[in-house]
Parts: sequence; structure tokens; C-alpha cells
Amino acid sequence: MMLPSWLTPSHFIMLGLQFGFAIAHSGGAALRPWAEKYIGPRVYRIIFALVSLPLAVILIVYFFNHRYDGLQMWQIQYLPWVKPLVWVLSAISFLFLYPATFNLLEIAAIQKPQVHLYETGIIRITRHPQMVGQVIWCIAHTLWLGTTFTLVTSLGLILHHLFGVWHGDRRLAWRYGSAFSAVKQRTSIIPFAAILDGRQSLRWQEFFRPAYIGVAVFVLLLWWSHPLLLVATSKVQW
Repeated sequence: MMLPSWLTPSHFIMLGLQFGFAIAHSGGAALRPWAEKYIGPRVYRIIFALVSLPLAVILIVYFFNHRYDGLQMWQIQYLPWVKPLVWVLSAISFLFLYPATFNLLEIAAIQKPQVHLYETGIIRITRHPQMVGQVIWCIAHTLWLGTTFTLVTSLGLILHHLFGVWHGDRRLAWRYGSAFSAVKQRTSIIPFAAILDGRQSLRWQEFFRPAYIGVAVFVLLLWWSHPLLLVATSKVQW
């Protein structure tokens, strides 16, 4: 059976790269209790980062270099409202992808990394902010680029994060038991669902934290450096 000419090998390579990243990232998260017991939280965090970050960089570079591969399903970049919408959605996605509930010192293993059971800030909106942020990012970039390669990439990312919803809840339930069950009852996966049905309420003061300023600065830097990133990644021949 002949594949359509627009279905380039890059579509399948991207899915393979995503599958490899998903195994390393989710598998590493599953091994965390065992690994921390034998090598300690800091060493585990460093090893996890040394495995995950290079794979993430490979995915980003490959996406940048092949984003226009495949069939051009639509082209609406010329419409004046599209670019501002994509940037606004991208900024919102980063607020979910990097919520203030994450302790950056723990991520860098400066402080002892721990598993936390949060129910504040953005967790009041959704119990899985990274999944929501990834979905928003995928919608924005698929809208902007309109290619089958971007669509395949977005579907792969969303499927990985949907698996992460199940996997994350499972690990927290195993670790915290009834305490997590109570948090689960008071929060929701779908954004604002728990707020709308009265199980949760927003407390805006919880969002006035330095980490959100950091995210805002990161978005501005990304906006400024985006053309430079495209030029830099184009020099990598893959």
C-alpha cells in the first residue's frame, strides 16, 4: 500500500521521539519511590533531568525544523487576529505548564525534592495544569501552522499528557491514600469544573507569587528570542 506523498517520514519519526520521551519521563516518574530509597532524592532528580532534558531538546529542535512538513491543511497566518490570538494562548499555556505550585529550588535539586499534595493556586482551577497547558499550546500552534506534521505532534503530546493524568493520580493515590482521595473530590481535571459546581473556590491572593512573575518574564523573553531560536535550530541538520 502506497502512503500519500505528503505523509513524510518525519511524521513517524516525531511519534517515535515522543514515545521515547514518554517512556523515559513517565517511566522515570514511576521509578521515583524506588530510586529515592536507594540513591536519594537529589541524585534521582539529577539523573531524571539528565535523561529528560536532552530528549526534550531533541523534540523541540526536530519540531522546529519540520513544522511545515506534510499537508498544509489551512493557512490563516495572514489574518490580523491570528498572531495575537496564538501569542495570548501560548502565554496562558505557560501559566498552566509552569504553575507557581512547583518549587524551582526542588526541581534544580538545590532543596531536597519532595512529592507534594497541592490544593492551592492553579490547582484550584485544574488538578492537572500541565495537561491543560499542553492542550492550549497545541491548539495555538496547530492553528498557526496548519500542517499535518504539527497536528500529529500535537496529538502525540496530548495523548502523553492524558496518560500523565491517569499516571499522576495513580501515583498520588498510592503515596497519600485517603488524603489524595479528599483532594481529588475537591478538585477537577477539566478547568473550572470544581469551581462551577461549588466544590472549590478561587483565592486570587494565591496567584500573587514570584513564580508567576518569572513565568511572565519567560514569556516575554520567548517572544523576543523566538526568531533567534528558529535560526539556531535550523542549523541543526536533522
